Amino acid sequence: MKNKYEVVKDSIKEQLRTHTIKPGEKLPSIRTASERWSCSLNTAIRAYQELEKEHLIYSIPKSGYYAVLRPLQRASFPEERIDFTAASPDSEVMPFKDFQHCLNRAIELYEDQLFSYSDPQGFFSLRRALESHLAQSQVFASPSQICVVSGAQQALHLLASMPFPNGKSAVLVEQPTFHGMLRSLELLGVTVLGIQRTAAGIDMDELERHFRNNQIKFFYTVPRFHNPLGTSYTTEQKKQIAKLAQRYDVYIVEDDYLADMETSLKADPIYSYDQSGRVLYVKSFSKIMLPGLRLATVVLPPSVMETFRLFKASCDSSTAVLSQAALELYLNSGMYDHHAALVRERYRLRMETMAECCQRYLPPQLHAQIGTGGIFSRVLLPEELDAQDIIATLHQQNVRIMSTNQSYLPTFPRENGLRISIIQTDADKIERGIALLAETATGLLQKQRKEGQWRIIDWI
Repeated sequence: MKNKYEVVKDSIKEQLRTHTIKPGEKLPSIRTASERWSCSLNTAIRAYQELEKEHLIYSIPKSGYYAVLRPLQRASFPEERIDFTAASPDSEVMPFKDFQHCLNRAIELYEDQLFSYSDPQGFFSLRRALESHLAQSQVFASPSQICVVSGAQQALHLLASMPFPNGKSAVLVEQPTFHGMLRSLELLGVTVLGIQRTAAGIDMDELERHFRNNQIKFFYTVPRFHNPLGTSYTTEQKKQIAKLAQRYDVYIVEDDYLADMETSLKADPIYSYDQSGRVLYVKSFSKIMLPGLRLATVVLPPSVMETFRLFKASCDSSTAVLSQAALELYLNSGMYDHHAALVRERYRLRMETMAECCQRYLPPQLHAQIGTGGIFSRVLLPEELDAQDIIATLHQQNVRIMSTNQSYLPTFPRENGLRISIIQTDADKIERGIALLAETATGLLQKQRKEGQWRIIDWI
């Protein structure tokens, strides 16, 4: 006969499996569960704790328990595609209904302002909401320093194209780095220099040489959950970058696209260590919520803001006001923080699964580099393995994966790596995908070894 807490736990698991309790939905309170199943509070607490251990629900202090994962039966379809290339959020956790409510409410509140041209810098009431929101990440800025843009890509493109107060023209980028930034720099014909970034960070002496000897307008960096490496800078590295920027009059463009995925309270952005007004902070909302809204924000020092406003106004006059007004309501209502907590927990569990599966399945010739959070990881391949061979072989098995080649400048030495995204995979897909990657790599290595032996025999 089952214990009472097992009855409660199994009943809730069945509701999760059948979608009676949907992903992200709040579970009944401990007291409600106690009354529903006629058990003690301690029994209900134990059932919830057991479900949390199985990563089916998670808790938010002073709020309650929420469902995390999709029903497990989806994992039973081997023909289902495993997509390790995606960068758009999982549609299953997008806040469609909540944001629809905010859109409708925005029309009611701001109908006289929504369908005319607005300030290129952004809806003022949204910038006030962003002031409070950014302060949670130790980015303290007044509304006059905040600009709302049509996606982080627009901010990066404008910054790459406009002049800076230091009068310099070259841009320094990490290698590898976000390929969208490389594409903008190439299209604009900007002089670009590269500095190697590894899982451990960058060489600060080399960074100082670049700042001292080259005409660097700004250094573009992704300090947190790097794309495609997945790793983050240490606090000391961030402080050093801020100091070098001040010493050599170089601006820093800090792309903090996954700020809301941070699980460490001590992981502050470079912006928080800036004492000279040389760090420009870019934050996207696309990885948390609806990417099609094309909303992001950039925090700029006064020395740069006016030029940025002019370039922004010449580009699109203003960012869509309805989307801005809805985001303001979404932030002020607390819905954004709740949704971010859900997504953060979901992706954290997936990254843990990724680390476990890489350790379990990958042969020693493949080296996985996995950060403490975020959505990307990198797997380094031995030189004798062609990444395109692995990509093509896995494609035939319905697994999508990509190399890191597009994240490098054409003239910069490239490491033989694969970028793996967990943003649209669940635990089962991650396990099956990594197992297939390991099997494919092992098979190709064995094949090459045999072919190499035959070539030696033929030559002798």
